Amino acid sequence: MNTNPVILITGAARRVGAEVARCLHATGARIALHFRSSEAEALALATELNATRADSAQIFRADLADYEACGHLTENVVTHFGGLDVVINNASSFFATPIGSIDEAAWQALIGSNLKGPLFLSQAAAPYLKQRRGAIINITDIHAERPLKGYPLYCAAKAGLLGLTRALAIELAPEVRVNAVAPGAIAWPDTDADFPALERQSIIEHTLLKRVGTAADIAAAIKYLIVDAPYVTGQVINVDGGRTAHL
Repeated sequence: MNTNPVILITGAARRVGAEVARCLHATGARIALHFRSSEAEALALATELNATRADSAQIFRADLADYEACGHLTENVVTHFGGLDVVINNASSFFATPIGSIDEAAWQALIGSNLKGPLFLSQAAAPYLKQRRGAIINITDIHAERPLKGYPLYCAAKAGLLGLTRALAIELAPEVRVNAVAPGAIAWPDTDADFPALERQSIIEHTLLKRVGTAADIAAAIKYLIVDAPYVTGQVINVDGGRTAHL
């Protein structure tokens, strides 16, 4: 029987999610790659990982804003791999919503991906994680605690996820550890127009390390929380180059 841990990563097809998948796969884990619409990228990543170690990665499609989909995703992962050890709630929507422009569609997109999905997926996965004394890692944002102008709904959603992290740590203890990683300036969003070059430079200058972080920095923090931190729960690690030290 294969006893390598099973890790479900949401939004795993691209960017930070894909780097996290590669990092944790290198530790020997079996990886469940969730995607919503990026099927080609998810397939390519699974092929890459399986070429290194056969049958160690599988893709799963789900819309996590759908309550029932969270349960189906969990069941499909457990059926395929035989269990579940870790859930990483990485999938996220990000776009500006200045006050006066917020509508129901924005609410559904931002709350759905950043808070509703993680809540119901964690709830569905909890019984399986308890069986294996597993872990949940939520990807929050430094702006959950220090809001970014023009993004009130996104910041509120991430603030909710931060609160959920601590609440789940209480609810699922002592069997399941629940922590969060809060990125700062890591990888600029695909919507480049939201962050003009001048604004990007200003953000970089405001970090103590004077540089943009990488997806590998996030992956390393997640790996630490899963592999090397058995006595850590209910915590948030800011991976932001020191930006929040003087915001």
